Amino acid sequence: MNVIGSRPDGWWKDRSGAVVTLIEKLDRWAAAEGADVTVVLERPPREPVSASAIEIAHAPKAAPNSADDEIVRLVRADPRPDGIRVVTSDRVLTERVKDLGAAVYPAAGFRNLVDPRS
Repeated sequence: MNVIGSRPDGWWKDRSGAVVTLIEKLDRWAAAEGADVTVVLERPPREPVSASAIEIAHAPKAAPNSADDEIVRLVRADPRPDGIRVVTSDRVLTERVKDLGAAVYPAAGFRNLVDPRS
């Protein structure tokens, strides 16, 4: 939601649709860039979403900060956390993943990368 919320484009009127749109844009971007991308959501999307170039993950149980906790779990479980870049604007999540060796990229900058304004 950090990436979606980084641009005030009315996403809050249709949160589910905004998630689907972001996943579709990330999938196209990752395929074009050859990037390894995992999207971590608080809960599975309401609508089925297919993606060929990215992985879609979600927290085991939706709750406040559950997606952040899942991101931390994934970073901690990776044998090379120093090769991971977490996209977030959340200060606490930034500290948690940096403590594990991951890098952080600002959400707004990443959104502009994968979804440039026309």
